[in-house]
Parts: sequence; C-alpha cells; structure tokens
Amino acid sequence: MTLDTDHFRTLLLDERQRVQDAIEYLHAEHPGSLQEETEEISGTADNHLGETATATLDREIDYSLEENSGEVLAAIDRALKRLDDGSYGTCVNCGKEIPEERLEAIPWTELCIDDQRAQEQR
Repeated sequence: MTLDTDHFRTLLLDERQRVQDAIEYLHAEHPGSLQEETEEISGTADNHLGETATATLDREIDYSLEENSGEVLAAIDRALKRLDDGSYGTCVNCGKEIPEERLEAIPWTELCIDDQRAQEQR
C-alpha cells in the first residue's frame, strides 16, 4: 500500500492546530486558579454552595479535556515523526500495515485495530 503522505501530513497538521487552539481556549477561559475562582464566587452576597460546586466541576472537566488534548497532541507529533522516518501507516506493535480507512479516521493512530482492541482489554 502506498500512502499519500502529503495528504496525511496535512490532516495531522490541521488536527494539531485544532487541538492547540482548544488548549489555548481552555487556558483563556480559566486564567486564574480554581481557588481564585471559588473565592470570587464565595465573596458575592448571594453566595450559593451550588455555584462553587459548579465552578469546581467545570474546572475539573476542563483539566480532563486539557490532559486528553495534550495526549492527542503528543500522538500527533509521534505520527509526524513516523511520516518523516517512513514508518507511518505501520503498527508499532506488530508491524502490520494499518488500513488507510483507519488512518483517515484517526490519522495519529499507532496501532492496527487488532492491537488497539487488545490494548483496550487490558
């Protein structure tokens, strides 16, 4: 199988930019610490415990999204390196070719579907 490496490089770079933009957005949405945000809420006259809990939950969700985005960003960078070294499209575990349809769906994937399923079952 001969992959159109320019096509996949473009997909990866576009996705990389989208993920970086999402991370920047999360940072802009919550520039201060959680403590500062909850102190601001508790300092208002009509303070409600629910508002503080909501702010805490929102921040925890954002941290999870940011962590996941960081993992995707790292996977994209590894995929770009595999493009550069000629190993892109090959499962890093078993060495089999990854079907082009899978690469279209998840261009940063490192594993064939069989190895991905096996990893998820652990």
